[in-house]
Order: sequence, then C-alpha cells, then structure tokens
Amino acid sequence: MLLEIITPDKTIYSGEVQLVQLPGLDGLFEILNNHAPMIAALGKGKIKIQESDKKNQYFDIDGGVLEVLHNKVLVLAE
Repeated sequence: MLLEIITPDKTIYSGEVQLVQLPGLDGLFEILNNHAPMIAALGKGKIKIQESDKKNQYFDIDGGVLEVLHNKVLVLAE
C-alpha cells in the first residue's frame, strides 16, 4: 500500500509499505494492506513504518489526521 506523511512544511515520507503503526487518541493501532476505509485523529507519539524489505522507520508526530482509502494511507501530521 502507498503511504504519504505530510507536515505543514513538506512531505516527510512517500512510498510503498507493508504496515503502518500509528498513535491514535485511545492508543496505538495498525494499518495493513486492503484495510477498510477510515478517518482517524492521531495523538502525540511515533509512527512506525515497515517497508517491503522488512526494514522499520520511525517518525515522531505531535498529532494529526489519518485517511485510509483504496490502499493509500495519507497522514497529515503536526
């Protein structure tokens, strides 16, 4: 699935991933391939990305909004 993480200043990540773990307002949750469409508010914490080669990357955010639609995950982060 395609993941884009966008801040007010720039796009900090864009690429194909296997898994995204995000800090929701009520705790961590994960998005996998073929996830149902959803919109969620994000809290302060780390975004964990697992890329196709099983390599993990982490990004700190102070909150934001998530949209999942048609195997595309869009994160508007602060």
